[in-house]
Amino acid sequence: MYRDLPTELLSRRSAYVRIRTEPTAVQMSPCMTSHLCLLALPVMSLLLLFSPIGWSYDGLTPGCHLHPFNVTIRSDRRGTCKGTHLVYACVGYCESSAFPSRYSVLVASNFTHNITSASRCCTISKDAKVKVRLDCPRGRHHDEIEILTAKACRCDMCRKSRY
Repeated sequence: MYRDLPTELLSRRSAYVRIRTEPTAVQMSPCMTSHLCLLALPVMSLLLLFSPIGWSYDGLTPGCHLHPFNVTIRSDRRGTCKGTHLVYACVGYCESSAFPSRYSVLVASNFTHNITSASRCCTISKDAKVKVRLDCPRGRHHDEIEILTAKACRCDMCRKSRY
């Protein structure tokens, strides 16, 4: 079988046989496979981002939005008189960041203020009073209580007194 080979290949015939017996399928190196995975990640992310599943729920969209919910008010712990009303809250998220403080801030704070943060919170920018009618058993009497509901929301500076 090896008689037809040139003499320089006869000394390396095991290498020659190995080359001829390797499978013809192309094998990718792990490095090439990881590069393909890195390319596929952004494509998959875009597909998930633009999928119709995310369009149906306002809570997934960025920003600060009005969100309706029912509130039930009771006159006492036993719920003798009670009423339910639809009100709105502000729900969502706003941009926040933290970064190393500038040198002038470090000097002014005696090097204790190492990190500066800028935060904004989802908050009510416009509210209104609504009346909730409390119905009592056997028609004894009806009370009305005023509560607040959100009319508009915005991202604003976070204030400790609000939360």
